[in-house]
Amino acid sequence: MSGAGLTLVIGNRNYSSWSLRPWLAMKQAGIAFDEERILLDRPDTKQQILRRSPSGRVPCLIDGALAVWDSLAICEYVNERYAGGGLWPGDIAQRARARAVAAEMHSGFAALRANMPMDIRGHYPGKGATARELPDVRADIDRIHALWTDCLAASGGPFLFGAFSIADAFYAPVVTRFRTYATALPARLADYSEAVFALPAMQTWVAAARAEPETIDQ
Repeated sequence: MSGAGLTLVIGNRNYSSWSLRPWLAMKQAGIAFDEERILLDRPDTKQQILRRSPSGRVPCLIDGALAVWDSLAICEYVNERYAGGGLWPGDIAQRARARAVAAEMHSGFAALRANMPMDIRGHYPGKGATARELPDVRADIDRIHALWTDCLAASGGPFLFGAFSIADAFYAPVVTRFRTYATALPARLADYSEAVFALPAMQTWVAAARAEPETIDQ
C-alpha cells in the first residue's frame, strides 16, 4: 500500500521492543516506508531522537509535516490512513476486544519488561528461571497466557483474532522474550508464538537484530 514519504524512526532492533511493534504492523499491512535507525544508550541519543521525535523517544513516524511519536498511535494512524482499517478485526466487538488486548500490553506488564527485557540475540535460561520466581513476573506471564488462550479459543487462530492484527504486533516482543529467557508455553500458545516468529517480516527484523554489532547493558 502506498506510504511514499513515510519514515519510521526506530532504535536498535535487538533491544527496542517499542520500535518493533509499529514496524511489524506496517510491514504486515504492506505499507511502504523508509527507516531511520538511531542508536540507543549513546551520549547523543536523546539529541538525535529529538531532531525527529518531540518526546525524545522512539519510535516516531514522520509523514510530511506530521510526527506521530507513540507506538500505538502510529499503528492507529497507519491503519486508518494507509491500511484501510485492515489491521483491526472487522467485527466491532472483536475490534474493541483487540484494542483492549493491545492497550493492556502498551501500558502494563512492567515486571516482565524490567526483568526480561527484549534481547533477540541473547539466550538466558538461567536469568529467565530467576525472573519467573518473582511473583510480579509470574503474574505477568500468567496474565499473558490467559489473554492468549482466551483470544485463540475464540478466534481459532492462527493469530489472536484470526488474521494478523495490531494486537499481534504488540505481543511480538513478548514472543522474543519467551524465546530469549526459555519460558515454556502450553502447546497452543507455543504454536501461536511460532506463527508470529515465522512471519517473513518478523524474520527480517530478527535477522537484522542479530547482525547489529552494538550491545547495551540491561
